[in-house]
Amino acid sequence: MIAILASPLARYLLGASAALFALWLVYNVIDNRGYQRAATEYTLKIERIHAEYKDVADKEAARQRLANDLAKQREAQRIAKMQAENKSLHEQIEELEREASQDPDAGKPVLGAPSVQRINKVR
Repeated sequence: MIAILASPLARYLLGASAALFALWLVYNVIDNRGYQRAATEYTLKIERIHAEYKDVADKEAARQRLANDLAKQREAQRIAKMQAENKSLHEQIEELEREASQDPDAGKPVLGAPSVQRINKVR
């Protein structure tokens, strides 16, 4: 067996095999390190992008909550105003009905001055 290794062809094949193995090993190590480095870099980029999107989404949700709260406040103010106007109208209607029931000329076919004034208040 040593005689086979002593021949020039065997040494050449053994050296070529060792060189190919060394090249394969270097390529494999470099390729794996490059892949790991790239994977780490892009993982960090993706995490940063997710964090930015989460921040933007949180800010948008807060903006929408604020806008909804303001809209609810305006709605409550408008409802209160409408209720006050409605109450005022009901009071005015009751007052006009009371005045109409107390009008001495209520049964006449012609409208008197107080009746005309009541009608004008409705307009």
